[in-house]
Amino acid sequence: MMTLQFLGKTLKNPTVLASGILGNSKDILERVYENGCGLVTMKSIGPAPRDGHKNPTVLDLGHGMINAVGLPSPGYLNMENEWKNLEQRDFPLIASVYGGSVREYQMVAEFVCSKKPDFIEINISCPNSEQHGMIFGINRQSSHDVVSAVKSVINVPLIVKLTPQAPDIADIAKACEGAGADVICAINTAGPGMVIDIESRMPVLAFKKGGLSGPMIKPIAVRCVFDIYKAVNIPIIGLGGITTGEDAIEIIMAGASLVGIGSAVRYRGIDVFQQVADEMDDWLSTHQLSLKEIKGAAHKEKK
Repeated sequence: MMTLQFLGKTLKNPTVLASGILGNSKDILERVYENGCGLVTMKSIGPAPRDGHKNPTVLDLGHGMINAVGLPSPGYLNMENEWKNLEQRDFPLIASVYGGSVREYQMVAEFVCSKKPDFIEINISCPNSEQHGMIFGINRQSSHDVVSAVKSVINVPLIVKLTPQAPDIADIAKACEGAGADVICAINTAGPGMVIDIESRMPVLAFKKGGLSGPMIKPIAVRCVFDIYKAVNIPIIGLGGITTGEDAIEIIMAGASLVGIGSAVRYRGIDVFQQVADEMDDWLSTHQLSLKEIKGAAHKEKK
């Protein structure tokens, strides 16, 4: 059993449902928790109703996926039923938010905080929207500004989700820490990339380009977490291509405290969280090690 303390919350294991995977209803989020997830993240909530992109939005590439869902959201003022139901939850919850300006991030986060999630995540890393997300996460100053603005109006720990497209993701993480971030989440999808159907001679996705996820981006995620760990003193949620317990062990050795799981829900089912937790537990037992002992282990020089 890998029960751990994380910023004042007791988690049954270090697995985290990534945002944008399974929606915002209490029923589905509770089901994820019951299937072994340690910490559950809602789908990102925006400032206004947004349909997202037209289909097709997702393509399975075999070794991962490419998607351009486009941040669909009912808008933060149109979720009273969801919030009312979530008041009765018995699982730890991250509410993820996005905006098109610093003021929008601040406005949405302040309102969402009043609904009493356990953590708030700001998504400054989406590659699939022309006006939201990644534009904030590739610049040190804009990252600092949005984190500082949100931190000033919330009273729960702040998680900042970063993009691997940042020229120096460790520097962005350090700027976020300096602005008051409590946790770094790395990484969001890589890209954007593109797939062209050679028969129609057209891009497959309606938005043409999309973010890459799944096993093929795990080495990028591991490298980003490794670099961030050296730059900051706050915890990291390692995310990107984590499919097995061994993947989770690897990204914890790079420096992660918790392990995000997203695309693996498609590959292994909704009980992937329990599967990964059990596989981690088996590996640790076999090697007679603890999570604390392996965290950041890849940074220690060989003797």
